[in-house]
Amino acid sequence: MPNLDYLLTRPQLFLVLETLEGGSICLLCLSNLISNPRSPTVHVSYALSQLSQAISQAPFLHDLLIYHPHFLVSPLVDALSSFDDEPIARQVTDLVSQLSNIADDSVYGEFLDRIASRLSSSTLAWSCRQVYTLHCLGILLSHQKYDPYHHISDKEAFIFNLVAVFFILAENSEEIRGEIFFVLYKTSMLQYAKEDNDTIDPLFPYSPKLLHLSLEALMKTESDDVRLNCLALLIVLAQRGSFENACKHNMNSEVFCQDDNFKQTTDQVIDGPPLNFLFAEAIKGPLLSSDSEVQVRTLDLIFLYLSRDGSSGNEKALVEENIADYVFEILRLSGCKDPIVTSCLQVLDLLSKAEHAFRQRLAIGFATLFPVLYYVAGVPFHPVQAPTLKLIWKCFSHCPGIVSTSHLEEISFTVSGMLRKYTNGEIGMLPETFSMACSILVAIMKFPSSPGISNFTTAVQEASKHAILICTSNHGKYPILFMHSLYLLKEAYAYSCQKDSTGSIQMELRNCILSVCKTNLLPWFVKVVNEMEEDIVFGVLETCHLILLQDSYIHAVEFANILVTLSWFCFSFGCLGLFPTERMKWIVYQIFSSILDILLGNEFGKPIRDAALHLPSDPTDFLFLLGQKSSNNLELLSCQSAVLLVLYTSSLYDDWFADEKLVLASVEQYILVNSGEFLYEAVDSVPMELLINLYSLYRGLAKMSYQIPYSPEAERIMFHLINENKWDLSSARIHFKSMKWLFQQEKICKPLSCQILKLCQCFYLYGNPILMHESSGKNIDIRTIAELAASEDNFVATLLVYVLKELVEEDDQKPVIISVLGTIAMIINIFPAAADQLCLHGISTAIQSLFYHFGHSSPEMFMVVSRLTFGILHSVHSVSLSEDKAWLAITMKGPALIDHEEGTKTGEILLFVLVLHFFSVRSMPAVLPGMVDWLCFLDQANGLPPFSFISICCKDLCRLIHFGSSPIKLVASYCLLELLTRISKQQTEKSDQLTCSTKWLLSITAVLEGLVFCSDINVALNCSFSLSMILGWDKLDIELRAKQGKNWCRLIVEELAISLAVPSLASKSFMIHHKPAVHVVVALLKLQKDSDWLHSVFDDSCIGGIIKNLSASNVSSEIVLLFKELLNAGYLKDEHIASLSRVFQACRKFWYTNDSQGAKEEHMEKVMAIPEDTAIACQFLMKIISSQTCLDKDSRDCTLKAIDC
Repeated sequence: MPNLDYLLTRPQLFLVLETLEGGSICLLCLSNLISNPRSPTVHVSYALSQLSQAISQAPFLHDLLIYHPHFLVSPLVDALSSFDDEPIARQVTDLVSQLSNIADDSVYGEFLDRIASRLSSSTLAWSCRQVYTLHCLGILLSHQKYDPYHHISDKEAFIFNLVAVFFILAENSEEIRGEIFFVLYKTSMLQYAKEDNDTIDPLFPYSPKLLHLSLEALMKTESDDVRLNCLALLIVLAQRGSFENACKHNMNSEVFCQDDNFKQTTDQVIDGPPLNFLFAEAIKGPLLSSDSEVQVRTLDLIFLYLSRDGSSGNEKALVEENIADYVFEILRLSGCKDPIVTSCLQVLDLLSKAEHAFRQRLAIGFATLFPVLYYVAGVPFHPVQAPTLKLIWKCFSHCPGIVSTSHLEEISFTVSGMLRKYTNGEIGMLPETFSMACSILVAIMKFPSSPGISNFTTAVQEASKHAILICTSNHGKYPILFMHSLYLLKEAYAYSCQKDSTGSIQMELRNCILSVCKTNLLPWFVKVVNEMEEDIVFGVLETCHLILLQDSYIHAVEFANILVTLSWFCFSFGCLGLFPTERMKWIVYQIFSSILDILLGNEFGKPIRDAALHLPSDPTDFLFLLGQKSSNNLELLSCQSAVLLVLYTSSLYDDWFADEKLVLASVEQYILVNSGEFLYEAVDSVPMELLINLYSLYRGLAKMSYQIPYSPEAERIMFHLINENKWDLSSARIHFKSMKWLFQQEKICKPLSCQILKLCQCFYLYGNPILMHESSGKNIDIRTIAELAASEDNFVATLLVYVLKELVEEDDQKPVIISVLGTIAMIINIFPAAADQLCLHGISTAIQSLFYHFGHSSPEMFMVVSRLTFGILHSVHSVSLSEDKAWLAITMKGPALIDHEEGTKTGEILLFVLVLHFFSVRSMPAVLPGMVDWLCFLDQANGLPPFSFISICCKDLCRLIHFGSSPIKLVASYCLLELLTRISKQQTEKSDQLTCSTKWLLSITAVLEGLVFCSDINVALNCSFSLSMILGWDKLDIELRAKQGKNWCRLIVEELAISLAVPSLASKSFMIHHKPAVHVVVALLKLQKDSDWLHSVFDDSCIGGIIKNLSASNVSSEIVLLFKELLNAGYLKDEHIASLSRVFQACRKFWYTNDSQGAKEEHMEKVMAIPEDTAIACQFLMKIISSQTCLDKDSRDCTLKAIDC
């Protein structure tokens, strides 16, 4: 008998394991109890509960797994199939699952193999034990820790029995049906995960019948758990191609018999519904389930069913079975939550293939798509963005009547918002989504009601811009997107150009598209064209052509200019080099022809369109055509015309697509081989002007490089054509270099003089009608001619003078002469340097001749010649005039203001106009109080008076005061004083600000300062009053004030101080000539009280000398005013004040005791209202002006009033 203590220390030799409670479990006894079907269930259940409790104890579990890990496997499997008691089955299942989790792989494998074997060897009769066994097997198959399929020894027998159980027992119980579905599902998943290409699928022979029965079971069951297991099996079968297999074998033929030998097949036909009908009926129940997981799994099954190969036509069957309505309803109730939204949209996308049958369902469910669209639009890379948009697009296409304007508005802004967010990086987007977004917007544009959609064009603008930005930033990743963005861009531009779409909104859309092309599309396209495929390049070119062909001329011109600024001709030939195909060549030359039509005139590009199919792709071959003789070959003649037009147009924009030397040689060869036709005017395919401009351009370029040879014979032929044929330089655009070279050729000066005359008439009569190429600015406008005239290296200035002299010698040419003179004046105004060139070539002789011929007989001619003369004298350098005696005669003989003293008619009229102006200014405040802006008279560049009355600005009055005769000076000074008085008053009352420049005020003050010493005391006083007012303006510029101490103002102050302080000088006209200067000094003292230079002039000795020279008889109101301001400025000391008091007291006594002021004698003569003697009338009016101003009054009252104040 063995030692008991030894056995207790060696539990592996004894099948009794102790528990923590002090008890023990005999594994052998336990095994015998639970594996015996006759054991009482109470005892079995108790034993299993004790075992479960002991396993939870670490020492017990440790000993069990170390010494007896496989001992309980067989008893537990026997217990599972021995009792029909559900609690016992649940306990066994829990123990099997628990031990499988905590034991090693071998224990788990043995459990799985024994249960599978038990199922394989059991009889095909339904019992609860089958359900329990299947359930436990399903749990073991679901373990993620081990590889279940590896532990099944006889896999084929196992699968065969599972299928057999399913075929025979599935109808008996809902419960066993669910368990079988789950086990089959897990087994299939494990089998498919392990098999390779050479492994035969064990389920393949049974899949048709298995599929058929599974669908029938799904149709009949109402349990969501069974549905989930069944759906899981069907999904796996669908993934493995069982539906295709079922269709190939035809479910109504070759089915398996359900006899004793299950493996044998028979030709017996089993009656049953078609697979597609059975499928539709089977999925209706799960689609109506309240369990969202069941719905999602069902939708996934539908998706797999419709996605399989050979499923064409099944969509229609499902739609006719109302499956689409089920899905729309699920989508409506989904609350826009995933994954159900994704599954629904994927299925609807496949069902939509049954277009005709699906249309009615789509129309009904269309409203359901709106909340879904909003949801998926905000989720980056949502998988059903594209299907959602596709369904909406199909509704637009097939059911447009159900779409309202509000729907279109919501969709358009949602879709454009998706593109904007994609550009900004807020969301992602799949290529299919992008393409559908573009298609949606295009479809909305085609709706008749689209013009009524609020802010729709704004959405299109935004979408078009962002679509291009998306493509330019993701071109390498998604090149196909480019075609869709171009499609949207083209349709958007066509939409903006519809005849019934007028107004600012459509104009904004066009401008936006052109801006996108200019800023984003074309610059990027030019850079990366080498990396693109031909289809994309062709698409971009086609888009450009479409925009050029639209009937919006202004925008077509703008777009054409955008293209040519990108060197479009050179770029296009580069595209032909990359893709030398016929369609590429066709689109390139079509764009060329459209550009010419738009920029140069209608039908100008027709020769290119006609010859497009015959023109080569290579630029060298393109130029080679010019060297062929074309007199008898109409096709070649058409090609040569196209080549010349392309060369001419590209050269206007400095777009050199071929070497300059090669182009010049080709053009010269064209001239040489066709010289006979040229001489006999047989070639009329292109305008003569075009050939002249093109040839002269490349000759000009050759002259600049000094290395390109030219053909003297070709030059001779061209000069002959220019001299002998009629041509118009202004009829075609011309490059500046071409223009310059032509005017450098002395041999064609005669025809060029005729062209100059035409241009002068055009410029003067019509302004500047010849539109210019702004990019290079090198066409015939007045500025181009002016630039050439100012240069020494051409004959423009010479020809202008020549044309003018020729016209002077002819009769009845006054209008033409005036146009030439006006053009020359404009030239000098643009480029003053042109005056030197004109003088150098003898324009003075022509001007002198004009004065002799016309004199004063033509006021219009007089004004034009005078303006030109003044313009030349103002701009020319003195060196250019010093040796030309004609200018002396012009300046001496030309009409001047001094002619008034000689009794000329011009002077008399001017004097009366000035008098009328004075009274007009005096009366206007009374006639129209507060209605005149007097600041306009200060500088008429800032505007004219709002009423039509005689108005002469201050600038012109200053000129008349300075240059005019004595009467002119006098009346003009009165007028200027009156105007400045009104301006000062307006500033004070309305606080208006001066708008004239500092230079403007300096020019006025310069004239007034010089006339303070005028011999005419009235003129001097008027100017001094005017200057004093200007100096007193508050807003006078600091720069102007700073100059007062450095110019004539200081001279005036110093002269006054000397005349008043020096005894020897004070006696000369003392009472008269100090008056004007005093007013200026007073104004300066008010303006600059702390000026150092004024202190240096009016020092103590100067002030003392002035006071000493004063007497009671020579004190005037001006003297009193001067000393008052000196006192206010702090220049007088106490002794000066005391001396002045004595002088003023004596003056007051003198005037009171010697009152000799008599009444003034009235000198005014009465005249008739319309005097016959205009001189008497003028004198009378001037006396009225002098009397009303009170400038020459210096009575006792004025002096005494000044002293008392």
